[in-house]
Amino acid sequence: MSTPSVLYDAPGPRARRRAAVGGAIATLVVVILIGVAVKRFADQGQFAGQLWGPILNPLDPDFNAVWKLIGRGVLATLTAAVLAIAFSLLIGGAVGVARMMLGRRSRIPIVGLIELLRGLPVVITIYFASRVLPELGVDLTGMPGGSGLWFLVIGLTAYNCVIIAEIIRAGVASLPGGQREAALAIGLTPGATMRLVLLPQAVRVMLPALISQLVVILKDTSLAAVLGLYTELLRQGNLIALNLHNPIQILSVVGVIFILINYNLSRLATWVDQRSVRKVAPKPTEAIPAEVV
Repeated sequence: MSTPSVLYDAPGPRARRRAAVGGAIATLVVVILIGVAVKRFADQGQFAGQLWGPILNPLDPDFNAVWKLIGRGVLATLTAAVLAIAFSLLIGGAVGVARMMLGRRSRIPIVGLIELLRGLPVVITIYFASRVLPELGVDLTGMPGGSGLWFLVIGLTAYNCVIIAEIIRAGVASLPGGQREAALAIGLTPGATMRLVLLPQAVRVMLPALISQLVVILKDTSLAAVLGLYTELLRQGNLIALNLHNPIQILSVVGVIFILINYNLSRLATWVDQRSVRKVAPKPTEAIPAEVV
């Protein structure tokens, strides 16, 4: 016998029939919209060979140059994303732990900083870094990758480190209170309790949200194209499209590349989560035969 759902009752025949009809209608509407879009593109000549040739035809004279530039854009995007992720994790972890370890009054400046940066759009933090830091005399032109890369990294880190700090705080807060009390009872200091007991357990709880935020960081690197700071994948695609006059085709390829990178990152998160579950799962023990009295 099937166990009834805790959240809602199992749908009956009429409800399943209505759901099937609604799903069929929605699918039909989507198919019609896609067909209309394809027809409009075809009428405008967007499927012409000269537009797709530089991307799909190895014999096209621009094929090698286009994919070389796209490869540079992918490398630039991954470089900015890796740097922003590393700094966000380090600073966010420190800020999150400091907020939990400090007293009520001592953590007021940290809470104020978190709420301030959380309320700003990411593009504002990037723009602020690119405009204010030079005014303050911060010269990043000699840094590897150029100043545009580091303005992007600083802006992304400023926003995402506080988000990661809140994710860490929520993960630790979700643990039973007895974990902290037991650690303190056996003589561990508050710092050792946080480092040895609470954070390792909270990792599994906050892993999905943490990986989702890392995907967001990767996608937000494209904001540099809006400000013209750094030639990452999206800006590289825009420059190619301006020269070849095929923005739909080039940006479609850029979108597919972003999807593939983010999908693989999500799959990596799933793999890490499954391995962590297997590591903490108790091993089955053999049944102990009952003694005959």
